[in-house]
Amino acid sequence: MLEISGLSKQYPTQREPALRDLSLSVHDGEIVGFVGLNGAGKTTAIRVAAGVALPSSGAVRLDGFDIVAEKIRAASTLGWVPEFPNFEPQGRALQLLEYFSGYHRMEGPQARDWCRFLLARVGLEGHERERVGTFSQGMKKRFALAAALLSKPKNLLLDELLNGLDPQGIRFSRNLLLSLRHQGCAILLSSHILTEIEQLADRIAFVHQGRLIRLISRGELEKAPGSRLRVKLSNPDSGALDYLSSLGKAVSEGSSLVLDAPGVDPAEVNQALVQRGYRVADLHTEREDLEAYFFRLIEEAR
Repeated sequence: MLEISGLSKQYPTQREPALRDLSLSVHDGEIVGFVGLNGAGKTTAIRVAAGVALPSSGAVRLDGFDIVAEKIRAASTLGWVPEFPNFEPQGRALQLLEYFSGYHRMEGPQARDWCRFLLARVGLEGHERERVGTFSQGMKKRFALAAALLSKPKNLLLDELLNGLDPQGIRFSRNLLLSLRHQGCAILLSSHILTEIEQLADRIAFVHQGRLIRLISRGELEKAPGSRLRVKLSNPDSGALDYLSSLGKAVSEGSSLVLDAPGVDPAEVNQALVQRGYRVADLHTEREDLEAYFFRLIEEAR
């Protein structure tokens, strides 16, 4: 489990803090999407949580261990993929991964077998002897993920993991992350690919100007303001519109009636319409997608 408590970070060269009293938790078996504009503080938060930058105030705990005061024990539970992985370009993938395994007290045939397994797991099977410097950006991200998984960590910090991947790589990574979640990993995933965050994340944390401005579950997102109920009747009349208007803002759009009333139970609306003698040809919820919801939050935060 990852726990961020009251985290702030002030860089000497910047007038405004990069992080302002940020608190966030990621539970075991959960993916939390980390969303914000460039400069919102996502990478800073992940670097502090990974133990490569010091907080100005606040704390980060990984499975109960403080990343500053108990660095060795905290780091042993952690896997981190930075936004721009940087490896020895002349190192060959398997050779380099075996070298990294030494930091986790692995050696010999057991280490080699584990490294081969991880390279295959991230989709780099067949590239074991290639130099990492020849890898594409997407392949470097996959290699970084293999390195992050060396110690079998229970907590993963993934900064723009999906950036630079082709559609096949994104699908492969998506399935891998879902598998790791199923195994009980706590995963904090930042990404600008909001459609993927929407599919993967159990909860989504929205950050703006260093502050957490909203934390919402996938279920809550479906009921968030902006969701609409679209109804198509075989025998519409003004009475149907009047009924829907009693529940919220309702308008006629072409052959459909549209109700803007978040939280309304579609099944109850369907039942009420049938009881009033209407034949319901179609009734479904249309919700605001994550991108629209995100930009609306940003506007409200200004």
